[in-house]
Amino acid sequence: MSRPAGEQEMKQEPLQDRNDTREPLLVAEGVCKDFQTTKRQTVHAVSDVSLTIFQGETLALVGESGCGKSTLGRTLLHLLPATKGKIFFRGQEITGMTEKEFRTVRRKMQMVFQDPYASLNPRMTVRDIIAEPLETYHVCGSKEETTKEVLNLMSMVGVPGEFLNRYPHQFSGGQRQRIGIARAIALRPELLVCDEPVSALDVSVQSQVLNLLKKLKQELNLTSLFIGHDLSVINFVADRVCVMFLGRICEVAEKDELYERPLHPYTKFLLAAIPIADPHQRNDDRSLLEGEIPSPVNPPSGCYFHTRCPYATDLCRREKPEMKDYGNGHMAACHRCEELQNTEI
Repeated sequence: MSRPAGEQEMKQEPLQDRNDTREPLLVAEGVCKDFQTTKRQTVHAVSDVSLTIFQGETLALVGESGCGKSTLGRTLLHLLPATKGKIFFRGQEITGMTEKEFRTVRRKMQMVFQDPYASLNPRMTVRDIIAEPLETYHVCGSKEETTKEVLNLMSMVGVPGEFLNRYPHQFSGGQRQRIGIARAIALRPELLVCDEPVSALDVSVQSQVLNLLKKLKQELNLTSLFIGHDLSVINFVADRVCVMFLGRICEVAEKDELYERPLHPYTKFLLAAIPIADPHQRNDDRSLLEGEIPSPVNPPSGCYFHTRCPYATDLCRREKPEMKDYGNGHMAACHRCEELQNTEI
């Protein structure tokens, strides 16, 4: 199945303030990722996404489940081949690299997966799990040096050294995620993609893991892409926030700017859905987003959000909105952003 008419010709510029002098670490230009189903249908998981991740920042990617966040993260890391578009890491295009060519770049880009148990080999001890990347890239000169570095990494993430020879099933969810983080930082990567790293954990454990990630970011000078759907978590970790709906980026801004002045209607609905931590405020009168998420197999024409947007017009149904800068690097893709700036949902 082909994309909506006219979409093939559209090229979206990377989401970057032209006056921003920070050094880009990773740049994506018009990235698309499609999957073929057994019924010969095409699932448009990621559609024409352009973004920039700057050196030293944490860019948060937020949206509903199924909007393509994890697929985009894996595509940026070359774990999935991009169907279309270009990805640059430190100015070098990595999109069409073979695995052999990508090997030198791979160690600079690592990932923390959502499920801490599924991402660890149940037949390997903690020592072997964390040592695997060190041994693959021959970082240490001997087995003893490797074990010493493994113990150092375990100490960095808060896992006791006496657990060195235990297996994943002998740990709690939070401890398993710490082990996954230790493995991810073993090669001292420049970019760390965190794919909803706390969504499977208890709330008390979430705070511990989030604090650990912030500490490691400062100690190791990490740049992060943090994928999530909990805006309270995003508010804690992010420097900038990128909002995604049905495979497209609809708004991006500095965190404080986005939370104080959301422009896109979808972003406003997401923020309105955040629970209020006050038992005396039920918030029963808040607006809820109605309707079903459109199918990525047959996405709607124009703005993908128009089928659920209460402010949609005929223009929204006909034409895809382009990203526009509304000042301070705050960008949004909505035909009615300007007139709805002061409208509360």
